[in-house]
Amino acid sequence: MNLLEVHHICKTYGSGETAVNALKDVSFSVPKGEYVAIVGESGSGKSTLLNMLGALDTPTSGKVRIDGKDIFTMKEKELTVFRRRNIGFIFQGFNLIPELTVEQNMIFPVLLDYQKPNKKYLEELLEVLNLKGRRNHLPNQLSGGQQQRVAIGRALITRPSLILADEPTGNLDSQNSSEVIALLKEASKMYEQTIIMITHNNSIAQTADRVLQVMDGVLTDLGRCRE
Repeated sequence: MNLLEVHHICKTYGSGETAVNALKDVSFSVPKGEYVAIVGESGSGKSTLLNMLGALDTPTSGKVRIDGKDIFTMKEKELTVFRRRNIGFIFQGFNLIPELTVEQNMIFPVLLDYQKPNKKYLEELLEVLNLKGRRNHLPNQLSGGQQQRVAIGRALITRPSLILADEPTGNLDSQNSSEVIALLKEASKMYEQTIIMITHNNSIAQTADRVLQVMDGVLTDLGRCRE
């Protein structure tokens, strides 16, 4: 069963002679639980594509279905709730709230949805992410690798079906990068979550189940990295 289906997505910025075609008739699907890397040069359109998948931007034409739901037919309020409950975001810049502790940052999306955090699941995530000893620390008391693990925990806490990671290792050294990628792969297996990750690092891309390439707004499926 495909969790994500993208049908003929086009995105054009501007009009006339100044028009820029950021995405050109992009179509692909991703089964539940698959870990996919999207590669491409700066300005190729890969970040624009990720924004479409996360409903952070709207296409000029085309459809995106997540778990069978056409996200761009939803009204704004419905889409906001759907995104909060079904999509987890991991950014290069961590985007942690500096005044909140590790634990508070992780559970923030749950509280934002007026829900109570699942304490057992929170403890499990803190254990998996090796953050139990840091749960009461503020972001400025953590290393870059630890901050990114908090960001991963925040993305996982709502048990989203889809995780979108935008250059999640971009601000990390090689050791922390390897650890973060290993955690994402483990999360994909443990919680059957679908992960779409943008990266410019080919060695990191090769850790995915499948690699997609975006070049000049055109998407090519480069196939599976392993069986």
